[in-house]
Amino acid sequence: MPISEFQKFFDNCVGNWTTERTYHYLTQQEVERSHTEFNVEPITDELKLKVIQDNNFDVPADLSILPGYHLEFQTVSEKGEKVSQQLNMLFVTQSNDSTILQGKYLRDRAYEEERPIIADFHFDATKNELLMTTNYTRVVAVDSILMINPSFRIRRILSYRRPPEGQSLEEVVLVGFGVEQKS
Repeated sequence: MPISEFQKFFDNCVGNWTTERTYHYLTQQEVERSHTEFNVEPITDELKLKVIQDNNFDVPADLSILPGYHLEFQTVSEKGEKVSQQLNMLFVTQSNDSTILQGKYLRDRAYEEERPIIADFHFDATKNELLMTTNYTRVVAVDSILMINPSFRIRRILSYRRPPEGQSLEEVVLVGFGVEQKS
């Protein structure tokens, strides 16, 4: 698959978005709704290099071809709890066939933990879906972004209790669904 198809997905992600999400906390049998305003901007090669260095990742020969973004968001839960965060992210392709790209997803700050983190990504051009899998200390988060059109996305988040090394994901502790619209 041409990298340009992957880049087009990210070009469509740039802008201001509004998200309505529902989270199902299965261990507490709770459901929570939230509203998020977020902004996605491309990042400079200088920030790409910082994300790579923060993660002790090998620096590719050409940074300019790597999709990289700066994300800022503010979330308000229905309980009135507020969360604001900003981070930089970078996608490094390691495998490419006719419809699937795979590789590493690097962030200078993780969502669940206050540290740089390297995750896996899988992009399916036939579905226009980006799947990201992050191994945190206690959970493994599997996050999907399905681009319906350049102004509308569906988000799905599954968090599993992190199993012992070498065992499969089984116990789901959180399920989240979101409708994201570009404003």
